[in-house]
Amino acid sequence: MAGHSKWKTIKHAKAATDKKRGVLFTKIIREITVAAKTGGGDPGGNPRLRLAIETARGVSMPKENIERAVKKGTGELEGVDYQEVAYEGYAPGGVAVIVDALTDNPTRTVAEVRHAFSKNGGSMGAMNSVAWMFERKGIITLDAAGRDEDTVLESSLEAGAEDFRREDDQFVVTTSVPDFHAVQQGLEAKGLKALEAELTMVPKNTVKVEGDAVKDVLKLIEALEDLDDVQKVWANFDIDEADLPDA
Repeated sequence: MAGHSKWKTIKHAKAATDKKRGVLFTKIIREITVAAKTGGGDPGGNPRLRLAIETARGVSMPKENIERAVKKGTGELEGVDYQEVAYEGYAPGGVAVIVDALTDNPTRTVAEVRHAFSKNGGSMGAMNSVAWMFERKGIITLDAAGRDEDTVLESSLEAGAEDFRREDDQFVVTTSVPDFHAVQQGLEAKGLKALEAELTMVPKNTVKVEGDAVKDVLKLIEALEDLDDVQKVWANFDIDEADLPDA
């Protein structure tokens, strides 16, 4: 998880421009729409929709935007028919990359993803060429400030967590996908509200990236994330804090 966590740190440290905020809203709205389409418009009975709505609220998306996206998914309002697609490949240095996208034009999206890989020193691979290197998990991040680690550990395990660790000023709780929401709710019942909660692809092993290759790897991943149709990018790099570029 080292690479994943550090890349998230880089992203969080970036200055939030209006353009970036607009792109983020667009990606979340797409996820809400697809979640409502596949699992229904009631977040109480649709864990994927509940997570998408929680994410939207976490970035202060207006309530009316959320409601409109749900209605487009359930067919109450006319909307775009998005398809879920995934691509795999390698970044410079042999770093494995998975790209999740929601698109109304897969032909366009695969061309854009392939171009981003090739332009930035990477290469696309066939289906399942790197997916076997990752496991889908739930990750819940808690603020460690003022909290006893042993107490939070005990609460996490009682709630059904698979793993627990401290990373600097945060606690990171890992869950299975089926137990993700139950663990989150169990923690909240004990007053432990998540700073962030998401379903993610956790690498089974990481690839050490150093020197000039750091910039090359991060440039490719950022190029992929900036594509309109791309929702998430997962990679198995491990980069030392000292080698990270300034935000």
